[in-house]
Amino acid sequence: MDPCEVSWFAALCDDDTSQLGVPGASMPSSWAHCRDIVLAAERGGFDNVLLPSGYALGIDGVAFAGGIAALTERIRLLVAVRCGELWVPQLARQLATLDEMLDGRLTINIISSELPGEQLDGGPRYRRTLETMDALRAFLEGDRVDVDGEFVRLHLEPPRVRTTSGHCPPMYFGGLSEDAREVAAASADVYLMWPDTFDAVAAVVDDMRARADRHGRELRFGYRVHVVVRETEDEARAAAAHLVAGLDDETGARIRARSLDSTSVGVRRQGELRDAADLDGFVEPNLWTGIGRARSGCGAAIVGDPDQVVAKLEAYRTLGIDAFILSGYPHLDECRRVAELVLPRLDHAPLVHAPLVHAPLVHAPLVHAPLVHAPMVRAGVRRARH
Repeated sequence: MDPCEVSWFAALCDDDTSQLGVPGASMPSSWAHCRDIVLAAERGGFDNVLLPSGYALGIDGVAFAGGIAALTERIRLLVAVRCGELWVPQLARQLATLDEMLDGRLTINIISSELPGEQLDGGPRYRRTLETMDALRAFLEGDRVDVDGEFVRLHLEPPRVRTTSGHCPPMYFGGLSEDAREVAAASADVYLMWPDTFDAVAAVVDDMRARADRHGRELRFGYRVHVVVRETEDEARAAAAHLVAGLDDETGARIRARSLDSTSVGVRRQGELRDAADLDGFVEPNLWTGIGRARSGCGAAIVGDPDQVVAKLEAYRTLGIDAFILSGYPHLDECRRVAELVLPRLDHAPLVHAPLVHAPLVHAPLVHAPLVHAPMVRAGVRRARH
């Protein structure tokens, strides 16, 4: 197998604590705190670091990326952007500038989000996401965009500023719903998954490969999961138990409800995992769901000694997982542990991204039918090389 990409998580969305749900244990996001996490991840040898994005919680990821770019030398930044919050030409200019500041180390996590204060059903939201991704990719490839879509209407040359490679950085995207899977198959480079059982992960990979193949494309696969690693399994289980020792069900439910995606298909699946777990919260060997009692999204952790954690990651690799986005509480401490105990045992490196030659697509409405592609046509976006 090729080396896998191993990323860490910078807790920009107020998602850091020494104990979940315990007053006074949280570590709110700040420039200094999140800067220290990213710099520790670079020193520890991680290949990439996710900069998450949320409106109600935390600090802005794009602005943070601009500040941290000058302080890093090797690590990539996986910058989350929320579709619709910025007009596509401006977003393209920001991202191209970031990539220039990072000397080509930018990767992009596309979030199919509602706007702050907006309520938009999944069908139109994902149609907007697809239109945004298509136009954004065209601009970052240096192409003119001529499109009259449902949400994106543009007749515009690309911004002058270009990425270091001259191509669009890889786009990471996730979602379990039918609409989300079709968007990923049509336009993403890396399809991201949250924790699930081994068999369920295998089924999703198979499904997404088939969908991408129907679009004449190939996908890479990423897996976002927490880690609790200690020298022994007993120590790791004790650390996991301590993490939720002060958490009551009411507080956990309130924390989960704060997220804008708290009712999504993916979040519901994380709840199903917790319901299927044993009394200690394990849904299968070394996969612990207790952490999801106080998280809306990624709600499970690999818990064990270094050999067990590595074996679990390697097992996912046999299914076709190319990239891991790891995290743990507190993020700075667990970053150092994973860097010391896990990373040296993995064959890892940044994903090698060959720029895809994207022909324009024609999309059928996501609400009613799978996306339909006319040969050599893409999303009403006409390209003229710039």
